[in-house]
Amino acid sequence: MEKILVVYTSTTGNTQAMAEAVAEGIRAAGAEADCIDACMNPSVADFDKIALGSPAMGAEVLEESVFEPFFSAIENQLQGKKIALFGSYGWGDGQWMRDWQDRVEQDGGVLFEQGLIINGMPDEEGKAECRSFGERFAAF
Repeated sequence: MEKILVVYTSTTGNTQAMAEAVAEGIRAAGAEADCIDACMNPSVADFDKIALGSPAMGAEVLEESVFEPFFSAIENQLQGKKIALFGSYGWGDGQWMRDWQDRVEQDGGVLFEQGLIINGMPDEEGKAECRSFGERFAAF
């Protein structure tokens, strides 16, 4: 059984709800998912597929205190790995996600679809979208 890592940071619970729904979708597709907060500093070395979740902060950047340092530390390990990106936002037009996608591609990661962004706390429709995203990522 394929094992997929889901790593997220959540300051208000929005991105955590997304991460849990993405992991549910991965499991529904028949893969195993480890869903871990980035503050636990999980190792990405043993995973070929990684779903990463961060809220947009400030001037549309990744969460700065936990997630940005975590992501910066793993960037040199993304070469050839399949990467899915997701996160919540409260303003802006998604520039933080476009910038993040560019970083993953520059790091040699194989980007899955466009990053999934949801404004605020995902409602039932948003959670269903996250589960579907996870299912598709498991099949990627």
